[in-house]
Amino acid sequence: MIARTTSAIQYIIDKAIAGERISCQEALSLLESSELSAIGQGAQAVTNRLHPENYRTYNIDRNINYTNICTAVCDFCAFYRTPKSSEGYVLDRQELLNKIRETVELGGNQILMQGGLHPHFKLEWYEELLRDIKSHFPEVNIHGFSPPELHHFTKVNKLSIETVLERLKQAGLGSIPGGGAEILVDRVRSEITRGKVMTDDWLNVMRVWHEMGGISTATMMFGHAETLAERIEHLDRIRQLQDQTHGFTAFICWTFQPENTQMSQVPPSGAFEYLKTQAVARLFLDNVPNIQSSWVTQGLKIGQLALLFGANDMGSLMLEENVVAQAGTVHYLTLDQIRDAISELGFVPRQRDVFYKLVDEGLEQKAIEANRINNPIQKHSKNLVQMQILDK
Repeated sequence: MIARTTSAIQYIIDKAIAGERISCQEALSLLESSELSAIGQGAQAVTNRLHPENYRTYNIDRNINYTNICTAVCDFCAFYRTPKSSEGYVLDRQELLNKIRETVELGGNQILMQGGLHPHFKLEWYEELLRDIKSHFPEVNIHGFSPPELHHFTKVNKLSIETVLERLKQAGLGSIPGGGAEILVDRVRSEITRGKVMTDDWLNVMRVWHEMGGISTATMMFGHAETLAERIEHLDRIRQLQDQTHGFTAFICWTFQPENTQMSQVPPSGAFEYLKTQAVARLFLDNVPNIQSSWVTQGLKIGQLALLFGANDMGSLMLEENVVAQAGTVHYLTLDQIRDAISELGFVPRQRDVFYKLVDEGLEQKAIEANRINNPIQKHSKNLVQMQILDK
């Protein structure tokens, strides 16, 4: 039952529920509205149409940041360090492999591997990295290198994006994360970052990858320098590309975390704005099959509530996360907490892989038991406190 609301807003919601495409102006009207309940119920109705199954999903992976050295200057980022900084690092290869080994032992089937825009590493370095990982863990999907990194590789190596992606794919790259999108509007990108890929090139990386048969995710970080209309422009660019390539498996949005950044004066967006934006994304992105909750930035309760505002997936257990953590946001969940959050809403929790296929129930149960015996979230958070690192 859709909550009572104004007729104009209700018309847009009903249109999306019926499977009709809503326009940019209609989506903007939803974002400008304060009628969160109706918009959320509409998004949930769309999710139930697209995902009538009795389960909701999650993944087990780890965000491995192989370097924090970056030539780009992003006012919103507390993680990066300049090439000359004494705090810059490149992760030791054995330490990286140990992180993957722990992930596999805890039931993970994927790693999310991203870093800064390192000024010196040639493409051969990344090919060797991928081959090394796949030689040790052939079953693990490498969800790696965001479009800004991949575009950066073309500049450092003076190669086309087609050549870069083909070589990395041959070396073991499995899928591409949607990182570095922020807001896909050049006005916004120019205001908050320097030395980083602009909108058309970000989209072109994804276009070429999709045309090669690859899959990726799409993201949006909002609540900083953009207008509401520019949020919709971002969603529209994603929807247009998806119409052409059908390569995006999921969309994930989250609010900008201003603490410890050069934009610390920006008031943080709250749960109301997060839930409304995610719900509008579900109503607007009629060609993107999955929406992930962002409990990593929102916390357990809002992350759970997101499953009633258009999300059908709780995202990853995230055995490790360092980028948003540096901005001061601290949220960690155990596997049992993620599963309980799904169960409390009346759904069956199921582990999935990068293709959103369900993991064998026997392997899923082994992962549950392994996580109960060895709680990596507690260990990771304790280590970070000892290192005096601000976490999310």
